Amino acid sequence: MNRFALLTLYRSLTRHRLYALLNIGGLALGLAVFLVLGLYVRFETSYEKWLPHHQQIYLVQTDWHMENSPFNGAYPNTMGGLLDELKQDFPSLTGTRIEPVPFTVIRNGIGVSEDGARVDSDFSKVFDLQMVQGSLASALAAPANVLIDETVAQKYFGATNPVGQTMTLRVNGEQGSYRVAGVFKTLPKATDLVFSILVPLPPHANEDNWHHWGSTSLYTYLRFATPAAAHTFEAKLDDFADRHGKADIGEHASKTLQLRLLPIARRHLTPAGMQAASAKQTVVTLGIVGTLALLIAIVNYINLATARAGLRAREVAMRKVLGASRAVLVRQFIGEAILMAAIAGLISLAMAELGLPLVNAAGGLSLAIPYSLAVPALAVLVVLVGIGAGFYPAVLLSRFPAASVLSSSRAPGGGQAGSRAREILVIFQFALAIAFVIGTLVLGAQIAHVRNADLGFKRDGLIIVRSLAETESQRGKLMTAFEKLPMIRSVTLGGSNAGGSGNNNADNVPLPGQPGPGPSLRWISVGKAFFSTYGAHLIAGRVFDDEHGSDDSTHRGRNDTRNIVINRQAVAVLGFASPQAAVGQIVGKGNPRKIIGVIDDMRFFSPRVPMDATYYLYSPRTQGFAVATLRYSGDLRTAMAAVKRVWQQIAPEIPFDAASADQRLDELYKADDNAAHLFTIGAVLAVLIGCVGLWGLASFNTARRIKEIGIRKTLGASSFDVVKLLVRQFLRPVLIANLFAWPLAWLALRRWLAGFDDAITLSPLYFLAATMLALLIAVLTVITQSLRAARTAPAWALRHE
Repeated sequence: MNRFALLTLYRSLTRHRLYALLNIGGLALGLAVFLVLGLYVRFETSYEKWLPHHQQIYLVQTDWHMENSPFNGAYPNTMGGLLDELKQDFPSLTGTRIEPVPFTVIRNGIGVSEDGARVDSDFSKVFDLQMVQGSLASALAAPANVLIDETVAQKYFGATNPVGQTMTLRVNGEQGSYRVAGVFKTLPKATDLVFSILVPLPPHANEDNWHHWGSTSLYTYLRFATPAAAHTFEAKLDDFADRHGKADIGEHASKTLQLRLLPIARRHLTPAGMQAASAKQTVVTLGIVGTLALLIAIVNYINLATARAGLRAREVAMRKVLGASRAVLVRQFIGEAILMAAIAGLISLAMAELGLPLVNAAGGLSLAIPYSLAVPALAVLVVLVGIGAGFYPAVLLSRFPAASVLSSSRAPGGGQAGSRAREILVIFQFALAIAFVIGTLVLGAQIAHVRNADLGFKRDGLIIVRSLAETESQRGKLMTAFEKLPMIRSVTLGGSNAGGSGNNNADNVPLPGQPGPGPSLRWISVGKAFFSTYGAHLIAGRVFDDEHGSDDSTHRGRNDTRNIVINRQAVAVLGFASPQAAVGQIVGKGNPRKIIGVIDDMRFFSPRVPMDATYYLYSPRTQGFAVATLRYSGDLRTAMAAVKRVWQQIAPEIPFDAASADQRLDELYKADDNAAHLFTIGAVLAVLIGCVGLWGLASFNTARRIKEIGIRKTLGASSFDVVKLLVRQFLRPVLIANLFAWPLAWLALRRWLAGFDDAITLSPLYFLAATMLALLIAVLTVITQSLRAARTAPAWALRHE
């Protein structure tokens, strides 16, 4: 752009400050929304890409296919000895194992929990961790060595060199002294490799489940030179599973358990098991919201620029008379659009920086603007937005015929075709806005429904003590001490508890008179007073007690009949007509189980995980792996403090890990809550951008119709008639926008709600409410301009130019 063109642009902007503000402000807001949500998408899609050669690393998944099993789907973990068996058949294979286990650093008799893992000696051949001190390969050679990251080194050793120092660690319940052999760079936040301490993986070959096909205890990673090599290897895994899994799973084991390779960079957004692809859907949805917000801002610019085209018609005509070609004019106006987009880009950076704390708080994030990447990317985006927003107005302006413009007493307004084009753009804007509003209402309703739904137990007044699973000799003493606390009403143990704490087990239950292994049911081992502590709803029969010796499963042989309690889901899966009909029935062959009671379904897990058929076994004595649940009365802080004091007196070397059931359940809802908050912020801002454009368009169109309004009032029209006329002009495209918004929102929301086991009905009320809200917003947006025009004196309006 030359000096003359810049001067022309400056005069145009200063002469029409309001439209300049609306154009630049709308673009800036759209760019800011796009930038912030783009940062979120970039973060979520950058997991493990910080690893050198991440394209060569693959995670081995265990993919289950069992009839009526609660655990069908692909899981990221495998049996411990899988890599050993793979190397028997494929000696040149490069792979490693990572076993996350509880880590506790003990100092002065007090335990502090840290994220840690046990890895085998080939870890360095797969993962190229950046070392600060020491060698990754040699550090893992000795079983008593430990690797720590910079954060742990600073935390426990300060300015002292940690290499060669001794740390007392409790690893998976076993305490010992380890020598620090190296320090690695703290892993970035964009990773699912959650460890800050690494120790060598001890021999497991003699453990029962280490080579048992179907067990899952750790993560197995393989490294291949090329994707083609990985694909070729994966094709051999079904045959490998058939050969090695035959003893544990049966003939054609790969039909039940398949091994699949997943590129490590895709792990974060790949759902595990039967979970819906919530993380991936969230990233895609928020990326679309950011893109559409920017698109709405571009449409705003086009709308206002085409509406104001007549104001610059004489300028275009004079430049044509003086020899300017259409190409020159198109370049000038596109250059103006790029310059305005650049101004908007600078403002958007400031908006994004100011808005990031709010977005981080709403989404539970820690995003920051990487200016070294953001500025070049924003520069490219500014050029693209400028061209996209300025091309159509540039072509439209350059088409004005010089002779007719200069000979006319008034500036051209684009005619019916121009009005129709602007109406289509308004329809497009409000179709997206209404769809956003519908989405916001449904997301909010679903999140509220999930939080307030009946989970089958009394969630308030419960404390879940997860760290009890790490105790052994102190467990009985701890439970007795908890029971003696005055605010504790009952105490119990369970293999699974509210919030998903505990372990997962399932087995097949053969049905009498029916062939096959029978349906697969989840089973949970529970202790004394488990159902009364949780306040479970008994539907039929009774629950476990100590008066019936046959309830105790710990003293029953494999072929002895065990008493079980089942949930409502299991009644139908086991083929009984009603809960009452199930009571007293015996199911299972070789391992018979007698149903003594039926309880309502208790949802301990994520609302995105389908509620599955479950049976409960009674283990009144100390269980090998169990989580404690305490029902308390009174204030949570007081009860938690009392429980913590007891813990620190009896087991100070084990970090205390406890929270209320509500807090544990909140962790399951957090991802959807955060996604809903981010979607709402993006949707509100997108609607706001549309309103800014609609207000500017209403202001401009009202100003163009001043004489018409004066004539109408002279002929007897009231102010109400004028307001109705102007408002109706803008309500029409908003109403038409519903024809596009409703199907779009319905398709998107139906797919999103399908990810929940307990979803709300997609009621027409949400769509009607969004439409009414959009109409109200549109009316409030244009009413001020309409009222001002309607109150104009006819004599002044007729003299207005």
